[in-house]
Amino acid sequence: TPQTITRFKNRFGDIVGVFHSQLSEGQKHDVYKAIKSGNIRILIGARSALFAPFNSLGVIIIDEFHETSYKSEKNPKFSAIEVAKFIANKNNISLVLGSATPSIDEYYKAKNGEYNLIEIKQRANKNPLPKIEVVDMKEELNKGNKSIFSFKLQDEIKQAIKNNNQVILFLNRRGYASFVSCRSCGYVFQCENCDISLTYHKGKNIGRCHYCGYATNYPKVCPECKEEALRDLGVGTEKIEEEVKSLFGNSKVLRMDVDTTSKKNAHQKIIESFGKGEANILIGTQMVAKGLDFPNVTLVGVLNTDTSLMIPDFRSSEATFDLLSQVAGRSGRAKEGLVVFQTYNKDHYAISCASNHDYLTFYKEEMAIRKMMKYPPYYYLVLVKISGKDENSCLKEAVRCEKVLKKYLDKTILLGPTKAMIFKKMNIYTYQIILKYQYQDNLYEILDKLLNYYATKKIVEVSVTFNPVHL
Repeated sequence: TPQTITRFKNRFGDIVGVFHSQLSEGQKHDVYKAIKSGNIRILIGARSALFAPFNSLGVIIIDEFHETSYKSEKNPKFSAIEVAKFIANKNNISLVLGSATPSIDEYYKAKNGEYNLIEIKQRANKNPLPKIEVVDMKEELNKGNKSIFSFKLQDEIKQAIKNNNQVILFLNRRGYASFVSCRSCGYVFQCENCDISLTYHKGKNIGRCHYCGYATNYPKVCPECKEEALRDLGVGTEKIEEEVKSLFGNSKVLRMDVDTTSKKNAHQKIIESFGKGEANILIGTQMVAKGLDFPNVTLVGVLNTDTSLMIPDFRSSEATFDLLSQVAGRSGRAKEGLVVFQTYNKDHYAISCASNHDYLTFYKEEMAIRKMMKYPPYYYLVLVKISGKDENSCLKEAVRCEKVLKKYLDKTILLGPTKAMIFKKMNIYTYQIILKYQYQDNLYEILDKLLNYYATKKIVEVSVTFNPVHL
């Protein structure tokens, strides 16, 4: 948001306000009062900004509306887009949903006349979109290149630095390595509270769980077999930074991820520093993928395009296409730009369509799969989660839930119960059931009874999410 706020304040001055969860209670109160009194007339913010007390709201604009973060994962599990639609209808005002990669479900609605579809065929400054080259990392391995960087990307980085241009390197994983394993016995350091391996952070020599925050120092020997055979596997942003400094010694590097932006205003300082040209390479996670505008960036390297493809979720291809298209848009905004995708799945339609800036072909491919597999927008989804501290109780109640739902929801397809992708999180076990339906007249009534039953029994916790963005 820092660049967005700056642009709006430069154009509209003091009538622009900002509202999000990182503000103190006092700051939130001041913004709230300024809105009520009419001193703030443009508000930039996250989901919660929708509930600001405007007296004469004129328009709601949701930018990058394909982002899954617009749906709250915690209770109340509201969708900012659905709330915005309600407010727009109630006040008879316009709602603008903007995205270079609209979500499949919403684009389908636009195509069917539920929204007015307005298409922008070129960039605002009329500059061409960057050229994208796809590098097959299997071939790189055959050539004897075991580096994180393909030969092509290495050459392009050297050339960009030589020409005093800037580079963004994107990797969707923070830390130094994905996990630490013993080469002797195969032991992997796991979180004590979650069913997940610890991510290695070399700077502090700790393993940290990115779900619950648990951390531990790494010993020199394996706790299982007592051998000095521990090795870090996988790649994180910290490791990329080390490799960049090794390969391109004359470069000035900045890293932007959760670890480097934890302090107040750190995120803004990194953006400003890179914008002033104080560094020529910016390494980052999703934070660098969208919304940033650096005129001097002529090269973007995506180091592993396959990470999001491997998530067991029917939206993984869409998430991959969106992310690649968004990060590619950071290159060539003022000068001629290039993007390099490094992948082991060169022929996957999400990667090939993103490399050709071809949303429509991706949409058609994805819609064919969604229709065949009975997923949105052809079917509605409900996610039922059964959670608790005792694994056996969770399984027992999940099976009972499935039997009840199957008995009363005769027009609904049931999948599960199965273990959630992260089965144990913060010492809580979770099973899930997925419901698919086109029409089910008693759905709300049955789910309501199910929730009320478990709310009184308190054996396990049951939650229901309509139209979930993650499975």
